[in-house]
Amino acid sequence: MITELPRLLAALPAGTLPAGRLVTPEDGGPPPYWLSDDPAELTSWARLRARHHETGLWPLLLSGLSCQEDRPWIVGEVSPARMSSPDRYDAAELLAEGWAGGQPDEDDPEVQEITLPFGTRWPGLAAPGAPADPPDELADECAEFVADGRARLGLVPAARGADTLALTGWTGPMNITGDTGKIASVVRSWEERFGARVIGVGFDTLRLSVAAPPTTTEHALRVAAEHFAFCPDNIWQGSGTLAEYADEIIGANIWVFWWD
Repeated sequence: MITELPRLLAALPAGTLPAGRLVTPEDGGPPPYWLSDDPAELTSWARLRARHHETGLWPLLLSGLSCQEDRPWIVGEVSPARMSSPDRYDAAELLAEGWAGGQPDEDDPEVQEITLPFGTRWPGLAAPGAPADPPDELADECAEFVADGRARLGLVPAARGADTLALTGWTGPMNITGDTGKIASVVRSWEERFGARVIGVGFDTLRLSVAAPPTTTEHALRVAAEHFAFCPDNIWQGSGTLAEYADEIIGANIWVFWWD
C-alpha cells in the first residue's frame, strides 16, 4: 500500500488537500505518509475520513514533541520496514503477554494492590461494548477536540485506521515493543469491540475515539486490564491503580495512551 501513496494522492480532486509533502523515512524506502505543511484545520480530519472508502487514505492528526516538534513526523523519524503486519498476531495473546510483562515483580504486595481485583491473573478480553453513537460520526466529533492547533494533518494508505500505526513506521511504544504491528493488532480488536477509531498519533502518544466505552464498573475494570497490558505507563505513571483508572474510562469517548 505504501507504494500506492503517490497514485492515491494524485487521484484526489484539486483543492482537496492543503499544501503538504510526502515524507521519506529515516531508514530509506518509499514515503509512508503525506504530511501537511501547516497545522490541521478543525474539520479537515472528518472531511477526509468521510472519503476514506473512496480514496483509500486514512487521516491522522500528527503531533511531535513539545520541545522538538519536528520529531518524529516532520523529519521522518519512522521505520516502516521494521514493522510486521497486524495479521500475524492474536490480540488476546498479545494482551496476555503484555499483562504479564507489565508486572515487574508478581510477589510484590504493591503490585497485587495496583492490579486488584485481578492481582497477577490475566482476566482475559473484555466483552464488546454497545455503541451509543455510530463510530465514524463520533470519531469526526472527537477529532475536533484532538486538533489542538499544533497537530498536522497526515494521510496514510490503509484499509483501516489501526493499520496506520504499522504502515507509518511509528516507533512511539519502543519501550514496550519495537514492532507496532503488534500495537495495531490490539487496536484492530478495539475497533471491532468498542467502535474505536485512530485519530491522533504523537511522538509516543496515541488517541482513539471510542463509540462503545464501558458504562459499568465491572466492565470498565476488564477494559482497564487491557489498557494496562497495552500501555502499563497509563497506570504506573498515571492513575495509580487499575480501579482508579477504570473509574476514569467509564463512558469516556476518547482513550489516550502514553509510553514513557
